[in-house]
Formats: sequence, C-alpha cells, structure tokens
Amino acid sequence: MRKIIIASMAAAAFSLAACSEKTQDAAGETADSMADDAAAAGDAMAEGAADAADATADAAADAGAAVEGAADDAGNAVEGTVNAAGEAADKAGDKIAEETKKAEANDKQ
Repeated sequence: MRKIIIASMAAAAFSLAACSEKTQDAAGETADSMADDAAAAGDAMAEGAADAADATADAAADAGAAVEGAADDAGNAVEGTVNAAGEAADKAGDKIAEETKKAEANDKQ
C-alpha cells in the first residue's frame, strides 16, 4: 500500500509540475500578446498623431490661402473705390467748370 501512495504522490507531483509549466507558458504567451497589443496601440497612436499634424498643416495652408485671397479681394475693392472716387471727383470738377462758365456768361450779360 505504501508503494501505491508513493506512486500516487509522484504522479501528483509530476502533474503539478507539468501544470505549473503549462501555466508559465500561458503566462508567457499572455505577456507576449500584451506586448504586441501595446506596440500596435503605440503605432496606431503615432500614426494618428502624424495624420493630425498633416491635417493641421493642410488647414493652416488653406487658411493662409483664404487670407491671401481675402486680402486680394480687399485690395481690389479698395482700388475700385479709389477709381470710383477719382471718377466722381473728375465729374464734379467738370460740372463745376461748366457751371462756372455759365455763371461767367450770365455775369457778362
């Protein structure tokens, strides 16, 4: 009976050792999987940050172009206003000269 107990205990010890080895292997695989997942997450975050930086640069370029276009439009509007004011001043000068001639003609009569 003593041999059976010793054999049972030896079998239990071997099964515990094998179980412990399987547990260690599983824990190692889990750690490897976690490291892979962390690396993938880091890569995804880096790619997302790069995409965000690119989008920001594109938006800044678009904003710069819009500001440049608005400045051009404003410059054109100012130029148009100046031209219109100049034409109005010319017409007013012509009208003053015409009215002055009329007044001088009336004064001579």
